[in-house]
Amino acid sequence: MADNPITDLFRLDGKVVVVTGASSGLGVAFAQGFAEAGADVVLGARRADRLTETASLVEAAGRRALSVQTDVADPDACTNIVALAMEEFGHVDVLVNNAGIGTAVPATRETPEQFRQVIDVNLNGCYWMAQACGRVMQPGSSIINISSVLGITTAGLPQAAYAASKAGLIGLTRDLAQQWTGRKGIRVNSIAPGFFTSEMTDQYPPGYLESQGSRMPAGRKGDPRELAATAVFLASPAGGYITGQTLAVDGGLTIT
Repeated sequence: MADNPITDLFRLDGKVVVVTGASSGLGVAFAQGFAEAGADVVLGARRADRLTETASLVEAAGRRALSVQTDVADPDACTNIVALAMEEFGHVDVLVNNAGIGTAVPATRETPEQFRQVIDVNLNGCYWMAQACGRVMQPGSSIINISSVLGITTAGLPQAAYAASKAGLIGLTRDLAQQWTGRKGIRVNSIAPGFFTSEMTDQYPPGYLESQGSRMPAGRKGDPRELAATAVFLASPAGGYITGQTLAVDGGLTIT
């Protein structure tokens, strides 16, 4: 490692990355970022028809893309996308657990179905995907769970289900890291994004993001490519001594 330029440590040439929630928003940024770092990308989303654009970005970076309709709340669907990745590429090296949904419902009005749906996708779905990948990953592989600053702090909206799912994901990250890093050589980390433009932020009430601006020392929303670069770092040899950690990429929101 010491004989190579340090920039080489951020490369993922020849690796295969599975990205869930890849049909829009941050999932697109993750897929494109990993392709630019040299990886082939397996794209999973419930809306398979919307993966065409993401696949074209991967291919424009000179890498291969495989699109698979995937509902991560279904364990069989998670097994299926990993099986197809193995069939197409022969190995899976990185998982980016990005699929997620959110609600902003007052706790006294949130229905059991609404709460369960968020947990099924955001927490259970990440577990099923990690299980499926963990069964085939070789030493040196990496899992990156996309949590949220709302798993660490609050931000003014009633988001009990979402916050609970993202806090649970941080705990899941720690446990899988202690189970798999030493025994299987799989590093497991999570990223807690702050405010980035996505379909979820498009649903916020008017003026909400502006109201949170005073809590962000950086004074702005994040650029999705900054988040993708963080994921590439954690998955690459540059992040090879990091496991079980949650990295807040939030413009300082969680320190205020």
